[in-house]
Amino acid sequence: MKKLSIYFILFLGVVEVSAQKDSIYIEARLSSDKKMLDVSQELVYYNNSEKDLYTIKLLNWVSAYNKRGTSLVYRKLEDRNTDLHFAKKDELGKLLSLHIKNSDQEIPVSDISDENFFLPLQNPLKPGEKVKLQLQYQIQLPDKKFTGYGVSDKNIALKYFFIVPDRFDPDNILKRNYHDIEESVSFNTYWTVNFDLPVNYFIESNLQQAQMNTFKGYLDSDPEFLISQNEYPSINIDTDGIKTEVKFGYNLKPEEKQNLEFYLPLHLKFIKERIGSVPERIFISDKFRQKEDFFGNNDITFWKFRFQLFTDTEKTDLDYFGIIAKKILDESIITDKQDYHWFKNGLKSYLEIQYLKKFYADTKLLGTLPETKVFGVKPLKLFHASKINLIDRYGLAYQYIMSQNLDQKINEKYTVLSNFNDMAISSFETGSLFNYSADKMGYENFDSLVQNFITENTDKQVNPNDFLKKLAEKDKRTAYLTDFLQHKNRVNFKLKRFKKENDSLNIKINKNTFANIPVKLQTETTEGDKKEYWVETEENVKTKTFSIPASDIHKITLNDDYIFPESNYRDNFLYAKGFFSNTKKIKLKLIKDIPNPEFNEIYISPRVRFNNTYDKFLIGFNFKNQSFFDQKFLYSLTPTYSTGTGKLTGSGSVAYSFLPAESIIRSLTFGVSGSYFHYDYDLAYRKASLYSNINFRKNPRSTVSRGIGISYNYFERDLSPERIANNDYDKYNLWSLSYGYVDNQSIHEKSLGVSTQSMEDFNKINAEGFYRWEFAPRQKLSVRLFAGYFLRNDTRNNTFNYGISRVSDYSFSYNLLGQSATGGILSQQYVLADGGFKSFIPGSVNKWITSVNVDTSVWKIFHVYADAGVYQNKNQLTKFIWDSGVKVRVIPDFLEIYFPIQSSLGFEPGFKDYAKRIRYTLILNLSSVINAARRGWY
Repeated sequence: MKKLSIYFILFLGVVEVSAQKDSIYIEARLSSDKKMLDVSQELVYYNNSEKDLYTIKLLNWVSAYNKRGTSLVYRKLEDRNTDLHFAKKDELGKLLSLHIKNSDQEIPVSDISDENFFLPLQNPLKPGEKVKLQLQYQIQLPDKKFTGYGVSDKNIALKYFFIVPDRFDPDNILKRNYHDIEESVSFNTYWTVNFDLPVNYFIESNLQQAQMNTFKGYLDSDPEFLISQNEYPSINIDTDGIKTEVKFGYNLKPEEKQNLEFYLPLHLKFIKERIGSVPERIFISDKFRQKEDFFGNNDITFWKFRFQLFTDTEKTDLDYFGIIAKKILDESIITDKQDYHWFKNGLKSYLEIQYLKKFYADTKLLGTLPETKVFGVKPLKLFHASKINLIDRYGLAYQYIMSQNLDQKINEKYTVLSNFNDMAISSFETGSLFNYSADKMGYENFDSLVQNFITENTDKQVNPNDFLKKLAEKDKRTAYLTDFLQHKNRVNFKLKRFKKENDSLNIKINKNTFANIPVKLQTETTEGDKKEYWVETEENVKTKTFSIPASDIHKITLNDDYIFPESNYRDNFLYAKGFFSNTKKIKLKLIKDIPNPEFNEIYISPRVRFNNTYDKFLIGFNFKNQSFFDQKFLYSLTPTYSTGTGKLTGSGSVAYSFLPAESIIRSLTFGVSGSYFHYDYDLAYRKASLYSNINFRKNPRSTVSRGIGISYNYFERDLSPERIANNDYDKYNLWSLSYGYVDNQSIHEKSLGVSTQSMEDFNKINAEGFYRWEFAPRQKLSVRLFAGYFLRNDTRNNTFNYGISRVSDYSFSYNLLGQSATGGILSQQYVLADGGFKSFIPGSVNKWITSVNVDTSVWKIFHVYADAGVYQNKNQLTKFIWDSGVKVRVIPDFLEIYFPIQSSLGFEPGFKDYAKRIRYTLILNLSSVINAARRGWY
């Protein structure tokens, strides 16, 4: 009887299927251990292309979990996630068996581990004709921790595991791999799926349930199923003409469900008013919730402290509006995510912007955090960040990534978008452009256009470029968008100046593009009254003069609140009255902050640091213009008082960077710097530098970076009588040229550097290679190779020699705690440079040296290391040296301690002065910590 009922359901499904639409019928049995899925499947496939098909392509995406080297594994490694790479065999997903028939004839598949099956047809499939395939296969489901789909202790989440045709490749010629990016595969397909589950298991789906464990219906997205021993909650909305059931693939806290019962009807009504309709069923998986929730409203936790930015009610509202909006857009619009990710992402951000305008217009980016009191005061009130509105986050995120020249063009392929650009560019920048267009043409007109576009393309794959064409037809001033999306843009509007004539202000506006992009101008009186004007710019003309009534205007602003993605907002403000008329005010700030583009900001911060035993504590102030956002022109001046010498010391620098939007070069920087400190008791050094660095462009998802540096350094040192007697250098010039290659990927980290250095008395060339292999989770083996050779060496002492176990810091670039220390704890600081030996092997090298440094994990923070090398000095025989020992990684790569054991010197723990032979590394570089933390995000 069970079989008969299933076939009857399948028959009904066949009757309901309309022509030219694929249909898939599945009987799936889940094993008692929940690891295996046995599938009996019938697939009716239509040729929707315009030519004959000789093959059918099926996607077997469970094989993406099968082994190392798949596109999925590589993408996870890009995100610094090694779970799948190190997975056990029973955690992997794979296709265990497969039989495919066409009219009772077996179709052979050469390798069932492929992610794509290209099935040959006996006879060509004409346009509009169909073919029916029967499939029998067994799947080993992967662990859910890898992508959010698969098996866990709590439930089984199924998506992208069934074998289906590729609807985005009508010619069936392209190979497509699973990247875990939530792309559409089987849209506009009629599904009938029946599950045979273990006892006491329940199942939820985004498909309509026909009867117990059986689902059927059309979907414009891919089917999802959640199998669990627990029934998960759902909320039914029946109000204001909206009748929708929202199902959740996870448990809700009582207060969260109560909040959702209030907010979901508001969300659905708000969205329906703008896009025209909402579906009758919405299924939200835990994976979808985590991907689409509101970025930046989470509590801040630090050690044992927790700071709440928004109330739990506000967080629920903000999170679920974005989640619901994106889910509805996914159900309503069919697009190829690879090429057109920006369309639905941009519409989601557009809807969020409208929602924030209506309900959170005055809410701050940091929520209530600035109201936090410390000893009775509110320190965060000093930051400009505390005054920024929540809605400004869309423009700020773009501004932040653009200032580093790591942004990507909007229509970049989705698989090469960095994680941050997925948010800042695909979503936020596009959403800002949609909002900018809607503001210009009228929000009702824009919303009507979106509604009509969705309605006209129901159940159809759409090309969002057609939407841009319709938008340009509706308002020709949006025609620039088509070209805008195809490039990394550095559009900038500038308030050049204004001139008062009679009762009018003639305002001159410059733009750095020939496109006719409109610009929004705003005026403000001293009382705070504001007026807005739209200024039409002309194609192929970069300057526009716009006249407005003078009235009592105090300030003039272009594109306020980051409403348009400009490259520079600092030239969008002018004051019409007062001392700062036709210019900008200067503001002094004590702490690094999000920049306020309205002012020329100078950041003043106290500096206290320990230089070494000569300067002791350096106390002073740093003056700079560098905020949290990178700028092209940077200056920094740090005068300090040396408590060790009683003298003024300090440093300063000026640099300018060129950041071409689309070039082989990511940044070209020119700079000058100077410093004055002490390197020995009562002995000072002065350093002046002129340098240039080139960083080559890279795919932001890539872990590879390349750069070239060239510098000239002039040094002048005070000399003691003893140093004069040793014929030491008081003045010297150093020229250097270097090339660096770094690949910071998770498993196989490597780098290569080649440099040359020269002065009047020597020329030398160096090469250094580094490789670190993570052979097990958090267990690594590293190998460093170094080779140095003097092309010419006429120096008069060993100042510029290669170091064996100590480096000669003649360029004052290693941040040594004791520059000239020969004894005590400061002399035991270790720097991985030159020979790189940890044992105190005496001497230096004035001809050539080559060495290898190896260390590997043993247990937790304990490593063993070994160094070996060969070197030769002038007029001496070649020597071989080596050492070995134990390394303790207290803070990996920043604080590490070396205990030498055996070396060319002998068994070192047996030496009486063994405590003095222990070495340590100490790297106090905050930027290194930040760069390490943000890998996989940028």
